Amino acid sequence: MTFRLRRVVTGHDAAGRSIVQEDRLLPETSRAGVWFTGPGPARNQWNDPITSHPKKLEPPRGGTTFRIVESPPLSAMPKLSEAERLKRIHDAFAAMEATHTLVESDHHPGMHRSKTLDYMVLLEGEVTLILDEGEVTLHPGDVVVQRGTSHSWENRGSKPAKWVMIMVDAEPLSLGGHAR
Repeated sequence: MTFRLRRVVTGHDAAGRSIVQEDRLLPETSRAGVWFTGPGPARNQWNDPITSHPKKLEPPRGGTTFRIVESPPLSAMPKLSEAERLKRIHDAFAAMEATHTLVESDHHPGMHRSKTLDYMVLLEGEVTLILDEGEVTLHPGDVVVQRGTSHSWENRGSKPAKWVMIMVDAEPLSLGGHAR
């Protein structure tokens, strides 16, 4: 599943008046990076942070990422062996330089914990948030505040799910004396 995203970015002209700095379609994808900021405070001068920033899962230290994500329903995914499924998950996290976020779990092979505070808004479809203890099925308009916990996402619905994800760099969470 892929989609195109139109990105409109505002800015200022030489006289300080607000203008449209950019209005374009971003490359077709299933995970569109919309914007990111480096260490704070965020800067508002013009650049194109998405094309110059690698497709990392986590934002830079002190920064943020803003993405639109689309995931197909499980029924549309190829039937894979457990080993193939684990390899596909590992490869996806490796492509985002995020294998360090994967955690061993009996709940789901995609369980991961990032050093971020995440805001998620479901736009379309249905997606299930899987946690160490329990899970929650989300519907359009539902929001999640994800606070550095081990989790995974799964689309058990019948159509693609699309959501907004904003990730904010956060202090490492200390669990049982260990930073995670």
